[in-house]
Amino acid sequence: MKAVFRMLYAVLGIIASVYILILFYVYFQQDKMVFYPTSEIEATPIQSGLEYEDVFIETEDGVKLHAWYIPVESPAATMIFCHGNGGNISHRIESIEQFHALNISVFIFDYRGYGRSEGELSEEGTYKDADAAWEYLTNTREIPANSIISFGRSLGGGIASWLADNREVKALILESTFTSIPDVAAKHYPFLPVKLLSRYHYNSLERVKRLTLPKLFIHSKTDDLIPYSLGEKLYREAIEPKKFIEISGGHNYGYLNSHNMYMREISAFLNSLNPEK
Repeated sequence: MKAVFRMLYAVLGIIASVYILILFYVYFQQDKMVFYPTSEIEATPIQSGLEYEDVFIETEDGVKLHAWYIPVESPAATMIFCHGNGGNISHRIESIEQFHALNISVFIFDYRGYGRSEGELSEEGTYKDADAAWEYLTNTREIPANSIISFGRSLGGGIASWLADNREVKALILESTFTSIPDVAAKHYPFLPVKLLSRYHYNSLERVKRLTLPKLFIHSKTDDLIPYSLGEKLYREAIEPKKFIEISGGHNYGYLNSHNMYMREISAFLNSLNPEK
């Protein structure tokens, strides 16, 4: 019997050791789990027939960021586009085409460490990056802050919500995004104490609870990365005015899979912001 207990203790010891190693790995490798940047610019708007300006802006902590400005004549709004955690701005051409067709001028930028942008990634750093985009539009371009839409897809939702909470913008659009990083991690890794381990937060939920500007939430029930339930909760706990659009398709393709409805609903949201037009 003693031999059985010794063997049991040994097995439990091995399991505990492996579990602890997993905890250490998750804690110290979070950068690689949250951010997936690439450096090569694979396409530009000109290849879709869209005129654009190649822009470099500087953050308050001296990091140089790469961005594109794709204007339209007499825009319904100007959008600060906060993209997701993979690739870089060159992987968002189809979205730029959609927003251009909706008569929205787009300013899309790469976070530090992405594409041709300098710097090392951090949550606070990405907030500074979005702030630099806002400063560029409002100060350098002299675009009125009350004509700017803060847009965030996936990880970008956490950044766009920060911008809307800290700078004057006209509206906030959150697409295929989450309540917070720990909430996403808890869905994917229920066997880990992720709320204690997480060094990243991107807590959009707390922000939308106090943001009084118009908010549009977009999510797919078949999102294979960010659970629909988190997008639904984000909308449910946000204060008015707000609207929810349910699209279909996987995390990275819902806006394309639901193109017609997506375009129609965003157009309606824009019209609600500019009722006189």
